[in-house]
Amino acid sequence: MVRDERPTDDGTGPTDTSYLYEGGISEFVDYLAADAPVTDTWRIQGSGSFTETVPVLQADGHMKATEVQRECTVDIALRWGTGYDTTIRSFVNIIATPKGGTHQQGFEQELLKSLRGQVDQNSRRLKVGNDKLEKDDVLAGLTAVLNVTVPEPQFEGQTKEVLGTPAVRSIVAQVVRKDLAARFASTKRDDKSQASMLLDKIVSEMKARVSARAHKETQRRKSALESSSLPAKLVDCRSNDVELSELFIVEGDSALGTARHARNSEFQALLPIRGKILNVQKASISDMLGNAECAAIITTIGAGSGRSFELSAARYGKVILMSDADVDGAHIRTLLLTLFFRYMRPLVEAGRVYSAVPPLHRVIVMNPGSKPNETIYTYSEAELHALLTKLQKAGKRWQDPIQRYKGLGEMDADQLANTTMDKGGRLLRRVTIEDAEAADAAVRTFELLMGSEVAPRREFIMTSSDRLSRESIDA
Repeated sequence: MVRDERPTDDGTGPTDTSYLYEGGISEFVDYLAADAPVTDTWRIQGSGSFTETVPVLQADGHMKATEVQRECTVDIALRWGTGYDTTIRSFVNIIATPKGGTHQQGFEQELLKSLRGQVDQNSRRLKVGNDKLEKDDVLAGLTAVLNVTVPEPQFEGQTKEVLGTPAVRSIVAQVVRKDLAARFASTKRDDKSQASMLLDKIVSEMKARVSARAHKETQRRKSALESSSLPAKLVDCRSNDVELSELFIVEGDSALGTARHARNSEFQALLPIRGKILNVQKASISDMLGNAECAAIITTIGAGSGRSFELSAARYGKVILMSDADVDGAHIRTLLLTLFFRYMRPLVEAGRVYSAVPPLHRVIVMNPGSKPNETIYTYSEAELHALLTKLQKAGKRWQDPIQRYKGLGEMDADQLANTTMDKGGRLLRRVTIEDAEAADAAVRTFELLMGSEVAPRREFIMTSSDRLSRESIDA
């Protein structure tokens, strides 16, 4: 009650005004909250004691440092709503502390700790995975009023807006911890229902935050890829004529060394990749963009990826995949084709993706006399046997042993140029959209045969392995 003792105009004398809020700070919380409730307004009350050393005036007029016992009482009202804004009003001895202090720090820290523990206990139902709650997840939609009563509180600064008494933090945290533990352990139907809805809300906030962060990182990574400088390992060509230029994606550094000398540097560029790139069939777009080899290919071509791919921005007229003529080389080519099919499909649809066809054998036909020997390359076992049969019938001899190339690195620069890179003598296989779809199917076959899932592979071996041929996994 407030009494105004000033005389009134009508001479009636002092006036009394009474202020009464029966719900106290709980009613204050309901007044501050503007959204629909997820929980009722919870009231948390408790106290704790602590000791501190303060100067005390003695009878002789001197100040003496004395250890005194203090009692701190805590009174909190809080509720969560369906909104996203956070409203926390804190007070010390009913004096507002708009900038918080140790009492608000203890309150927020213990809220996060206690709710993290509850989420961990219910992780299977909530499907949280390895993600962790953060303070913003817990405070979203929270409206709270916090009041502590402390004898001789310590404040920071002249304006007294921040409580600085250190012991208050642990006392508030202890009171909050005890009350929340009792609420979540309660067997009452209403308490269990509110606890469940609260956990669902804060976990949904966490998942939304994680999803937004992943999307932001993906967009940032895509922008960086599409506008960044070219990879350092790219051996570029001199020509700026897109129609004329060619990009060879080369398997390994050993092949790069030979290809560097075999290429025509005017219009042929080289990009080495290390081994088998990421299988983009099962990887997310963020994983693909985070992979060094995939990022280098996308950056080098310079036309973006996915929906943002612009065919007109591609820096090369032809992209040629040049891998070894063995099973590993076929697997690498399959993974590369899957990357192009998934994220640069217009390049495939335009017929600008090719596969180099390096030879498997080099046969040196020995000519009599001073006539120079003849070198013939074959590209399959059947072609080799047909050639040898033809030479035998013609009475010609060949040099033994016949060279069998295990990889591109075994060729010298002249051999690689004549058979695989020179426009006058090379053999290229243009990749069509049907080839890319076959590569996509081959990746799934490789995943079945070589992946980490054992049960599908066991079932395939027992029921369908007789239907698998080598051709079905050679793209």
